[in-house]
Amino acid sequence: MSSADPNIEQFRHLVAGALDHLESRRQEINDLNVFPVADGDTGDNMALTLQSVVDELDVVLAEGVSLDDLGRDELVRRLARAALLGARGNSGVILSQLIRGATEELVARPGELISPPLIAAALAGAAHRGYDSVRQPVEGTVLTVIREMAGAAAHAVAQLAPRDLGTPVDEDEQAIALAAVLGEAIAAGQRALDEGPELLAALKEAGVVDAGGFGLLVMFAGVIRTLRKGQPGEDFDIRHYDAARLEQVSHESETYRFCTNFAVIGEDLDAPRARRQLAEIGDSIIVVVGDEQTLKIHVHTDEPDRAMGLFDGVGEVSRVDVADMDAQVAAHAAAHASDDGAHAAEDAAPSDGGAVGPHVRTALVAVVSGVGIAALLRSVGAVVLDGGPTMNPSTADLLGAIERAASDEVVLLPNNGNVLMAAERAAELADKRVVVVPTRSQQAGVAIAVGHEPDASADENAAALTELHDELTTAGVAPAARDDAQGRFVVGDAVGYVADELVAWGDPADVLRTVLACAAEDRELLTVLTADDTPVDDDALPALVPDGVEIELAAGGQPSWWWLVAAE
Repeated sequence: MSSADPNIEQFRHLVAGALDHLESRRQEINDLNVFPVADGDTGDNMALTLQSVVDELDVVLAEGVSLDDLGRDELVRRLARAALLGARGNSGVILSQLIRGATEELVARPGELISPPLIAAALAGAAHRGYDSVRQPVEGTVLTVIREMAGAAAHAVAQLAPRDLGTPVDEDEQAIALAAVLGEAIAAGQRALDEGPELLAALKEAGVVDAGGFGLLVMFAGVIRTLRKGQPGEDFDIRHYDAARLEQVSHESETYRFCTNFAVIGEDLDAPRARRQLAEIGDSIIVVVGDEQTLKIHVHTDEPDRAMGLFDGVGEVSRVDVADMDAQVAAHAAAHASDDGAHAAEDAAPSDGGAVGPHVRTALVAVVSGVGIAALLRSVGAVVLDGGPTMNPSTADLLGAIERAASDEVVLLPNNGNVLMAAERAAELADKRVVVVPTRSQQAGVAIAVGHEPDASADENAAALTELHDELTTAGVAPAARDDAQGRFVVGDAVGYVADELVAWGDPADVLRTVLACAAEDRELLTVLTADDTPVDDDALPALVPDGVEIELAAGGQPSWWWLVAAE
């Protein structure tokens, strides 16, 4: 195997320089993010997209092939595909198209991989692709910035002396020539960025420039800094901007909640048809053709499952990423509020697992319904997803929680029989290893969660938790929702179950005593989760437990059930 090609190594060096500088100012980019949604993730999404390109370049370099052997068109195809599949959100998808447009120009022109004319052509290709990728292009955004950069680069190349139009033999001369062209392009992009608020009311209202356009300039500043490294002179950079006035911002897609991203792999994919169908259920639509077998979809919608379902029988859906924009906007605003305000926002935020802890090998993700149950599971390190009063999260909801978990793998607790199928589907679609432990009740999920080991694999954890689950007896007492056809109870009476079997009905205290006795048979510990408003005080519960059995009470706050019981 031959050594890595120096042209590819040089290109990787420049892209990595762009990524490093983007990472250094990622939060500043997030803080400017108000359009189309003030969710504070533009810097994150751009960094993830560019990281995908660097990762693919590392794979190519590890293969040790020369550029001639690999072929420029194959290199560009791989990089464009990596950017597309790694893209998230509006900003990430648009950036992937700028990368694709730029790399397509690099393929189309002979000569070395990087030269001043190629840079100008690449920026023009990026601008063209960027505008084509968006259903309704908006001026004042990153699209305006890249267009003005392309024009300035072309003008700068036209001013070069003939000897500078080719690829300089000397590496230092090449770096100087490239930096000069990019410097002119960035200066034009900076002017376009500063004029953006006059073109887009949402920016002016929040007192900011476009986050995506700013991020693009930061990336190219990173390229110039890399080119100039070791040369005399001041560091090249983009000036700082104040964060958005978030208290004055509402996102444009107010009628839609979920930012939905996914890829479709198939044959004869029809992008125009997909755009038309998605327009019926959402907005902020970007449908990008990666190649003849790949589409990348971005849409804001209330029905992520329906959006993905449009491709049933047409192609395989993968790379799913669903974000709750309402929760993101609230979290972004809270991060910029006072300490008291931030705590209040955190308390009010939905328990969707958005705030995760440090990265672990395997995360535990659990579906919950009840503030107390959510708190109990969080206390043992779980990422929780609020399933609502009916415990009925969508596949997209589950995927969002899985992807937000800071881990390589996930063990998923559905905690309700009705969630099992959606959980299994989410496990199939996720980009990381996910194992579903088929918990059918919340009390079971709480009881076995303590056995989760973050440093173990998902398979090892699933085996351990399944063993704990199989040794449990679960029970519960609830108010009857309807009259019994056999006349045993009426609406409002207590009904008690052990597993799925009705064992008692009538007076709440009597029913609970019977249920606890049945569940406690051959058991040592009863964990009882209580609702917010029960007909028997917690202080009276220990007297209802059989002798010799320990009871642990916890406020679950669950709907529908007065008491949920797990016997160990």
